[in-house]
Amino acid sequence: MKIILSRKGFDSSAGGVPSPIFPDGKMLSLPIPDESSTIAYRDIAGNGWASVGELVNQLAHIPATHGAHLDPDLSVGSIPRVEGWRPLFGQAGAAESHLENQGVGTGDVFLFFGLFQAVEKSAAGWQVIRGSRPMHVIFGWLQIAERVAISDWPSDAVWALYHPHFRRESQSKNVLYVATERLSLPGIDSPISIDGGGLSTCFSPRLRLTGHDFPGPSRWLLPGWFHPGTRGSVLSYHGDPSRWGVPKAGVTLRSVSKGQEFVLDCDKFPEAIKWSYELLLSMALCGQVAG
Repeated sequence: MKIILSRKGFDSSAGGVPSPIFPDGKMLSLPIPDESSTIAYRDIAGNGWASVGELVNQLAHIPATHGAHLDPDLSVGSIPRVEGWRPLFGQAGAAESHLENQGVGTGDVFLFFGLFQAVEKSAAGWQVIRGSRPMHVIFGWLQIAERVAISDWPSDAVWALYHPHFRRESQSKNVLYVATERLSLPGIDSPISIDGGGLSTCFSPRLRLTGHDFPGPSRWLLPGWFHPGTRGSVLSYHGDPSRWGVPKAGVTLRSVSKGQEFVLDCDKFPEAIKWSYELLLSMALCGQVAG
């Protein structure tokens, strides 16, 4: 089994601002802009605080009518669905080649993270709280049931044809990862049933990757076992020993700015299975929205 940390959603380059964490601790990952998309921000459901169209307009000055790249697509309630829908994630080109080279496939688990920051509502609308720090936070997951090339997608599976990767048929290695119906991790007997893909609707310190008071969101504080040490394996893209440090508690990582997916092999890091399960359970218990 492999765990894949996958960077998605708004950030300083795509969208221009972090996704919001609301005053009550709810959070909402904003999909990046996509001019060719047939799905507009105004079409995507928000939460009890705001619609997605309202948020991108007030936080990033992007019109609510602008197209949104809804990928990963993890919540059944985001847009109207055709019967049979399941959570999906698409990847293509060099990023997909990396996943393929790492042997990612059935049973492996994507943990999606993005850039988030606390927001508040003023008379002018939603804005980030001055003095708050942007941070990398895990916001969703998908366990792989199957990996299907867009060119091989079955014609009768019309429930997925809205997905943006169907507009990229000519791109090399263009695939969809389809979620399992229920999460199943080796050696874990969960007391509750967890869907194979979903979103966390609220922030929890457990989901935070960025260390408290660290200089910048890409400075992470992880469990100590993450350190490659002498295991002969490492979180992909992070083989440079100078990126890792050992403070009094845990391990620090200066995460790379390039690369969308970072893969960890659970055969070499068996502690990752329990760690990922605890994250998934936290997301489920704090307000899961899933397929």
